[in-house]
Amino acid sequence: MSESPSEIFLVDDDPDLLQLISMRLRAAGYVVHTAESAEQALGLLAVYRPQLVITDLRMAGMDGMKLFDRIHATQPTLPVIILTAHGSIPDAVDATRRGVFGFLTKPYDPEQLLAQVEQAIRLSARSPESKPSDEWRAAIITRSHTMEEVLRQAQLVASSDASVLINGDSGTGKELLAMAIHRASPRARGPFQAINCAAMPEHLLESELFGHAKGAFSGAVNAHKGLFQSAIGGTLFLDEIGDMPLALQPKLLRALQERVVRPVGSTETIPVDVRIISATHHDLDARMEEGALRQDLYYRLNVVSLRLPSLIERREDIPLLANHFLQMLVARDKKSARAFAPDAMETLVNAPWPGNVRQLMNVVEQTVALSTTDIIPQTLVQQALRDDAQRLVSLDEARRSFEYDYLVRILKTTGGNVTQAARLAQRNRTEFYKLLQRHHLTPALFKPEKT
Repeated sequence: MSESPSEIFLVDDDPDLLQLISMRLRAAGYVVHTAESAEQALGLLAVYRPQLVITDLRMAGMDGMKLFDRIHATQPTLPVIILTAHGSIPDAVDATRRGVFGFLTKPYDPEQLLAQVEQAIRLSARSPESKPSDEWRAAIITRSHTMEEVLRQAQLVASSDASVLINGDSGTGKELLAMAIHRASPRARGPFQAINCAAMPEHLLESELFGHAKGAFSGAVNAHKGLFQSAIGGTLFLDEIGDMPLALQPKLLRALQERVVRPVGSTETIPVDVRIISATHHDLDARMEEGALRQDLYYRLNVVSLRLPSLIERREDIPLLANHFLQMLVARDKKSARAFAPDAMETLVNAPWPGNVRQLMNVVEQTVALSTTDIIPQTLVQQALRDDAQRLVSLDEARRSFEYDYLVRILKTTGGNVTQAARLAQRNRTEFYKLLQRHHLTPALFKPEKT
């Protein structure tokens, strides 16, 4: 398959020169996008992903060097060539010291321009297409140096069986990174199992992790393998490990040290060959000082530590992520929106994002749902940011989410037996059925298949 042609972004306030250079570059096989001002270019650069920017130096409004500074602040690996009729040796020296790739004077030499273009694209840190060898990380959208360093470390550690602890704020993509490590590892063909240690009561968490024997407790009408057994040959991801109940930590430590588990209510130990990746948004050193986390368990989990940056630490990724989510949602919802207005994208880039990538996804989803035009305006983005900020602190939604997770786990534990599930939840059958109806859960779907 032939490689896609490289894309170049050309900025000049002289329409004739803009057309002339565009024709020459297109004749050389490049895809060319144009803008007649630096301000227009900044808006469009949030939509396009060129391998090179060529800009005039002297333009009305923002000049070429200021445009370079804005680009360099968010996309430091994107090469920029400055083209001007007012060039001088001091200008060229200053530009190259600040990181400009090339500096050419007008009237330009076409061969020299094309030579610089070819060199800039060849040396650019980003290629137009993802390589097949990058499939393990395909779900992680980034052009951030900070994220690339995390991914480099993740790929290195993936080849071993060392336990990995991922630190990062809520919504930064810790489970995505864990899945990427799994896909890059020798265990890639094995199962990937994940559980949120903060999402369920202690007795259910123990059963979900280690399994239980039939009749181990009231409501345990069937034996249950547990995630350690389900993940044999693969990876088990323990999210929010900082919230693991203290009473369960010795049992988890034994599973990690001895590579065996004992299901609840059983005297049998079962060998488990599982790679552990855990994650937390807590300061685990503080949790140890509080007595909420065992020191020996911490050191067993934290063999290799990776830290995911918050979204505001990788603002250069916001346009990439926003447009990725936009394309995904437009395809899913059959909407007409195809881009964010420049001021809308600027609002996204400058927002505080306490909820990180997850919040960005929510905001984009709301703007797509409410948009009636091809271009999403700034007003919709501002409204979605306000609404989402309120939504992040909604106790009702948090309660609904917990209820849903709890009901699913309890139905799995009891094999869909409503009487046993209601007793375990300490609710009468009528009230329990109302809970199930509220969350559109059908008990029959949880009954074990007959062999």
